[in-house]
Amino acid sequence: MVEERITRQDLEAELRATAGETDGSIGDRRSSLVLAAAVAVTVVVAVAYLVGRRAGRRRSTVVEVRRF
Repeated sequence: MVEERITRQDLEAELRATAGETDGSIGDRRSSLVLAAAVAVTVVVAVAYLVGRRAGRRRSTVVEVRRF
């Protein structure tokens, strides 16, 4: 039984075949991806704030203080 050693070139070739050739397309789109993620996080935080504020107004107790 002959065992072939796995070389670095074999690993790189398999990785490129699996993931596709990386020619920097991710690097080119990185700024737009970061911008989209930042906008998504901002929208989620704003919606959570508004929903929480509305729920707080509905469940808040009104206390009336009377002086005699």
